[in-house]
Amino acid sequence: MIYIYDKKSRDFKKINFSNHLPKFIFVVSVLISIGAVSQIQNYRDGELTEQEIELIFAKHNEFSEEKLISKLKELNFRFPHIVLAQSKIETGHFKSKMFNENNNLFGMKQATTRINTAEGTQHGHAYYDTWTESVYDYAFYSSTYLHKIKNESDYFAYLAESYAEDPNYITKLKNIIEQENLKSKF
Repeated sequence: MIYIYDKKSRDFKKINFSNHLPKFIFVVSVLISIGAVSQIQNYRDGELTEQEIELIFAKHNEFSEEKLISKLKELNFRFPHIVLAQSKIETGHFKSKMFNENNNLFGMKQATTRINTAEGTQHGHAYYDTWTESVYDYAFYSSTYLHKIKNESDYFAYLAESYAEDPNYITKLKNIIEQENLKSKF
């Protein structure tokens, strides 16, 4: 049986797997990465309060660049240094309103023709419950549209043609990659 945490009722509910695949992937990765499986069992056994379980998830969902790098490695992005540079540009080095209010690391719009993890649209862009859902959404985007790209040159060309509105986007990406030595982080 598969269950998902329902924020409204503050309980776990049985779900239809096929309808909730993106959220299921997210929840499983959260549970595995913070070792919360036993803690959730403690919740079910009455050892943890609802507030304690919410704190466990909140702590896990706190953003840091190190956690983002770790998530990019975990998801095996093909050019993670470019993806990290994109997140820095799109969020103004993680300080933008879009990031702080929407948990949107990549300036993504809500997808209508592919699987996605967005909760809806706010300020003209997709919004997510957590920053990790934004990373998962970009992974779905990449697997849908970028799976045939084999090298950095093609990746930059795709971004210039189909992703960025700023004509200087690729130059900015390359500058951040070089100035911050992002390749060394992977």
